[in-house]
Amino acid sequence: MRKVAIIGLGQTPVREHWESNLRDLGVTALRDAMDDAGVDTVDGVCVGNMLSGALSEQEHLGSLIVDYAGLDGVEGMKIEAACGSGAAAIRMAVKAVGSGLMDTVGVVGVEKLTEYSGKFSTAALATAADADYETTMGLSFVGINALLMRRYLYEYKYDKNDFSIFPINAHKNSIHNPNAMFRYEISEAQYAKSKHIAEPINLLDSSPIADGAAAVIVCAQENISQFKGKPISILACEVGTDTLALDNREDPLWLKGVERSVKKAYYLADVKPKDIDFFEVHDAFSIITALSLEASGFAERGEAIKFADKIGIGIKGGLPLTTGGGLKGRGHPVGATGVYQVVEAAKQLRGEVAKEVQIENNNIAMAQNIGGSGATVITTILKRIV
Repeated sequence: MRKVAIIGLGQTPVREHWESNLRDLGVTALRDAMDDAGVDTVDGVCVGNMLSGALSEQEHLGSLIVDYAGLDGVEGMKIEAACGSGAAAIRMAVKAVGSGLMDTVGVVGVEKLTEYSGKFSTAALATAADADYETTMGLSFVGINALLMRRYLYEYKYDKNDFSIFPINAHKNSIHNPNAMFRYEISEAQYAKSKHIAEPINLLDSSPIADGAAAVIVCAQENISQFKGKPISILACEVGTDTLALDNREDPLWLKGVERSVKKAYYLADVKPKDIDFFEVHDAFSIITALSLEASGFAERGEAIKFADKIGIGIKGGLPLTTGGGLKGRGHPVGATGVYQVVEAAKQLRGEVAKEVQIENNNIAMAQNIGGSGATVITTILKRIV
């Protein structure tokens, strides 16, 4: 396999984009990434998206984006893996370029979630769970994660407010991300008073749905001198899976999909957890942050909150998390989220973020995108090319 690099980055603000449709968002991000890379065309386009058919009444998304981006005759495909669709699309691009099948591939993650009522969007998102044994029983993803958090609190004897460390950190970082949806800080007191939406999960535990698109251009690392974009090496982009339904797992508090994904990624990248300078974690809910830290090898079981407090997850901490605000502060345009994570990590490694959130002497980043309640996990490890 050839070594692979990212040579172009693009993104739209994460918002309620009433003025833009799905194709506009996707094309804008892709063309920005192409401009950043200095390319006029690509060999293929992978589009990460979950709900274009349900919420935008538009499938055949790969061909649509290629058409309106002016890439006549270029191959375009939609990739779907629930909330992991964005990183799954990057994974397909890495395989295409790494294998030699293509030399440059554009990846777009795009989603539009806000044109329907919250009730309708929630029902659409729930299709990523087990239709027969979870959603028909009335479980939404908030409900599924509430079960996980309740069990975690029971097993490890934490106070509910201990989880505030994760969203407080995310919001603190999102202030400095011009593309983030929620650019303001939150306090422990606000967290404690926040409205429960599925006890014990409250509003500030939960990432907001949103519209947005992000894009990267992937190329063979041996060809990076041909392009103007600052290259970032993709050391690994690996998938791990688990059962779709929570009740089929041996231990619901252990994300086996995360464990499988990171083990493969660490091996391929030849790194260990201690080598990771910062982590773009999939903080769709506060409980997932804790479980991901543990299954990724950063903290022992039941120790994620203590780890975050002791080691530090802020910009100057031992393991900075969600440097662009994460899903909680930036927003969670589902099928685009995995690409936003990689774009933000690459910008950190390039030194192109606000000075307040720029990590000094960073070299290796990890981004982790999770589909469903952990059924599909894609872990991407990036390295700055000196």
